[in-house]
Amino acid sequence: MKIVNLGSLNVDHVYRVDQFIVAGETKACQSLAENAGGKGLNQSVAAARTGVEVYHAGFVGQGSAILTDALTRGGVRLDLLETKDIPNGHAIIQVDDNGQNCIIIYGGTNQCLTEEYIDRVLGQLTGDDMLLLQNETNLVPYAIEAAHARGIPVAMNVAPMDEKAKRYPLGKLRWLVVNEIEGAALAGGSTFEETMDNLIAAYPETGIVLTLGSEGAWFHDGDRDIRMGCAKVPKVVDTTAAGDTFLGYFLAGMLNQLDPAEALRRATFASALTIQSPGAADSIPNAAQVDAVIASGALGELACTDSADAVKDAKGAKDAK
Repeated sequence: MKIVNLGSLNVDHVYRVDQFIVAGETKACQSLAENAGGKGLNQSVAAARTGVEVYHAGFVGQGSAILTDALTRGGVRLDLLETKDIPNGHAIIQVDDNGQNCIIIYGGTNQCLTEEYIDRVLGQLTGDDMLLLQNETNLVPYAIEAAHARGIPVAMNVAPMDEKAKRYPLGKLRWLVVNEIEGAALAGGSTFEETMDNLIAAYPETGIVLTLGSEGAWFHDGDRDIRMGCAKVPKVVDTTAAGDTFLGYFLAGMLNQLDPAEALRRATFASALTIQSPGAADSIPNAAQVDAVIASGALGELACTDSADAVKDAKGAKDAK
């Protein structure tokens, strides 16, 4: 069993600022760092750090050593990567004093996928594996359709969200992962509840994970419905890879057939560790670090409501009569 991430690779230029720059303003930044990033790279590293076998597929370009080195350090296999003689994808990231970020992305090599290349990649997967996608590469609809036709489960993080994503065949996904803003843009809804109801109605055969920032995460898959709370983080340093860490850990848990509540729990604690360190891929914890923080109780316990518990309670009450 393995995850193949047909995903984005970006060189991140991270500017520390007191507040985000506004139109017409010129200001000096506090610092500048160059990191390996991109949602695809971060998610590959997160999944690999759980111990799952992960391959990253896609293209790298000029000056790609920073990307391939980061993948290798993260335990990600590079066998499926190919090269192009054009600039890599890159991102300009502002991180403010509250640890929040805003990001501008240049596509570069991330927009060079071809149908022939995707077919070669899919030829390396079986129905026991998982294909992971984001919305930072081209030919996403083709990859979904082609994988689905081969019986390969597909997970997608529809980020960054745009109008074209609404036309993707998302109903053929095994897992759809979006945050509350992306979910509302995709399916509508002025509350978390409305957004989840709309996503379920739009994609009834797809497992959905709706991440809710400081409100935790919401999982729905058939009859199973789970709300998982947030960890108690003493100080938020940088939220850049928080969602990617959550997704990588969650999907690794699903591949390993963990109970969804446990997969969500581990993903939540992993994300909480990530935001306490600066940077993207290098801030993602490994499984031993997640195990240690859970065992220590340093980040508290997570509130959880689970429809499976409600069914058990109802059955217990019935049996007691």
